Amino acid sequence: MFWNYNKTGDKMLCNICPRQCNVDRIVKKGFCSCTNQIKVSRAAPHYWEEPCISGINGSGTVFFTGCSLKCVFCQNYEISHYDNGKQVNTTELLKIFDNLVNSGVHNLNLVTPTHYTEQIINALREFKSPVPVVWNSSGYECAESLRMLEGYIDIYLPDIKFYDSAVSLKYSGAENYFEFASSAVKEMFRQVGNLELDKNGIARKGLLIRHLVLPGNISQTFRIFEYVSQNFPQETSISIMRQYIPFGAAAKMPPLNRKLTAKEYKLAKRRILELGFENVYFQNAESAEESFIPQFDYESIDL
Repeated sequence: MFWNYNKTGDKMLCNICPRQCNVDRIVKKGFCSCTNQIKVSRAAPHYWEEPCISGINGSGTVFFTGCSLKCVFCQNYEISHYDNGKQVNTTELLKIFDNLVNSGVHNLNLVTPTHYTEQIINALREFKSPVPVVWNSSGYECAESLRMLEGYIDIYLPDIKFYDSAVSLKYSGAENYFEFASSAVKEMFRQVGNLELDKNGIARKGLLIRHLVLPGNISQTFRIFEYVSQNFPQETSISIMRQYIPFGAAAKMPPLNRKLTAKEYKLAKRRILELGFENVYFQNAESAEESFIPQFDYESIDL
């Protein structure tokens, strides 16, 4: 249980994520900026995920409002740091799922869902998805809460953002990021194993680890690659993202106030190949353009 009743039995205190807020989200927002009422900021086909996720028809993304990590450079800053979005109940969330599936998308892609874990499980108990369900997260999660998702999630799409605690503290206010992310990704792998593709190259089950290469932080990238090499099979699928754009507070924080250089990405690419990984996705320089960032106008939530 991650919603703990107090002594009087009339409050449910949230400890679903590593922040361990221990607040009553019925009446107060947690660190995630949200109450226990689901808020959605966008629900629409998305065509700019990895090819095995977006395919031709797009990935059925549901962007949830709020985040338990809150990186200073988040591209979704307006919805991750604030509670901008449309409140929906379980019935309405199921309708969003239905609408996306009926549009022909390859999967249901739940983006930044961690702080709504129990609410989403309640919805997935009712929704028997005909397409794979994707858990698209920051990686900053409790393995114990992820165990509740077993059997409901087909594809895990986590980030591993930082290795050193001083860096994760500076950029995300989470000194214990790697401790939890490493444990979380191991739990994800235990549940679904290596990424499996259908005959059309579309993911149907498994783990795809993402890492966003940050400017001036190539040492973090190398350490993360080496960790994955030592703890996961070489067949593990990895996405090396080049799409960094200075956003939010990062626009005034060197070295995050600039885009990634070609040399930095080349070094990251060379290192992952040196380690012998066989299934790696790379991005081109054009990915670091604002035009690829979804519009959070909330009008895409068709109910």
